[in-house]
Amino acid sequence: MTTTRPPAVDRSPLGRAYVEHLARSASAEDPTAAARESATLEPYRDRFMSGPAFLGTAESRAVARDLRTVYDLLRALPERVFDGDLTALARAVGMDPRQTALITRGARAGSLVPLGRADLYHDGAGFRLLEFNITSALGGFESADINRAMLAYPPLRQFADEHRLGYRDTLGCIVRTMYAECAAMIPADRPPVVAVVDTIENFPIVGSRLDVLAEMLAGHGVEAIGCHLGQFTYLQGRPTVAGRAVDVVLRYFLPEDLADPAVTAQVEPLMVAVEQEKVGLLSRLDAELYGNKGTLAMLSDDRHRGLFDADELACLDRLLPWTRHVRPRGTDPEGAEVDLLAYARARQDELILKPTLLHGGNGVLAGWTVSDHEWRARLDAAVDGPFVLQRRVRPAAEPFPDGAGGVRELYLNWGVYLADRDIVDEDGYAGCLVRGSTDPGVGVVSMAGGARIGCTFHGG
Repeated sequence: MTTTRPPAVDRSPLGRAYVEHLARSASAEDPTAAARESATLEPYRDRFMSGPAFLGTAESRAVARDLRTVYDLLRALPERVFDGDLTALARAVGMDPRQTALITRGARAGSLVPLGRADLYHDGAGFRLLEFNITSALGGFESADINRAMLAYPPLRQFADEHRLGYRDTLGCIVRTMYAECAAMIPADRPPVVAVVDTIENFPIVGSRLDVLAEMLAGHGVEAIGCHLGQFTYLQGRPTVAGRAVDVVLRYFLPEDLADPAVTAQVEPLMVAVEQEKVGLLSRLDAELYGNKGTLAMLSDDRHRGLFDADELACLDRLLPWTRHVRPRGTDPEGAEVDLLAYARARQDELILKPTLLHGGNGVLAGWTVSDHEWRARLDAAVDGPFVLQRRVRPAAEPFPDGAGGVRELYLNWGVYLADRDIVDEDGYAGCLVRGSTDPGVGVVSMAGGARIGCTFHGG
């Protein structure tokens, strides 16, 4: 169905006001000095943006409200589309039998509290949702540290005070989510022991960051240990690591990891412990049913529009770009049924091919960055598989200081965090981490692709 976008808005009045403020201040200090000197932020050293991004008060609240509506619709998909059958949903988004069995089983114990990070572009008229990561493995737990480090720069601190700008402590929101989701396992008389866990295979790559996260959790009253699944022993069925009985497992392994039989064997005793209420798990495994690109295609699919009320449809139309599973036939953005492969071949420069379950930009192919031959070959290989096509969103330029009194344009991926409204005020907005590129045609704005990282301040 064709959606008329509102006219382009004044994209970042606060951003331009900040650039003008810097021109008047004539400060010779490095705005990123404190961030580059931070041990916590060491992996991003020399990769910081020259200033923060800004969100107006109404803007942060509006995008959080829309994201909460999308979250609720994703959670409702099993009932609205599959008559309550979680297995059918898991198969529809491309999970194999091993992943399906574990993830649907995970839905039977404990609760699932809203937590996620949406990756969005702003196209000049509004935010557009590219992906919605609904999981505990969100990354960006250092975002508030970037805010604090940037505020060491006097001109920014003065600007933030004058405009009553603030930021959310994203990690604090994650901790409060853990307390809510795993309430039954949180001891009342001492700090909880939390294992921050990934797989054996992933640990050599991410282990140092999990250790940093564990250290940061201490500032939130948590005794945390970074480890991998192979380090668990189970005394009387309860996971133990480094001689400590674990109260909560903060999960960093993902659905793609569960396709490995060795990993599922290591997850099995953990699942038993969760089912027996001997340990809490954040996030519950079935979060991965909703935080994938396949479910976004279901919300975008014209066949399901009759399942949503007028307000829900309005939210989907303004936030979600056209997204379809790669099938021989489907509907185009105007709602007409078409040969979907022919449609995609003819519009290569306007489409992106994405795997439904992988994360971090892995497997994503932007049509305008490859040859016709590669695009056609990848399309053909994706038919009836766990892939979606998504309409390209062209990000609007955002103004940033160039260090010489002028303006430099960056194109941002906005990583907006969402938590439950009972955990954070203002419709669940839990902070925002941005990544910026100088290339408006970049396929994926990512650190691996050369992007720089920054924080966000919002109106008070």
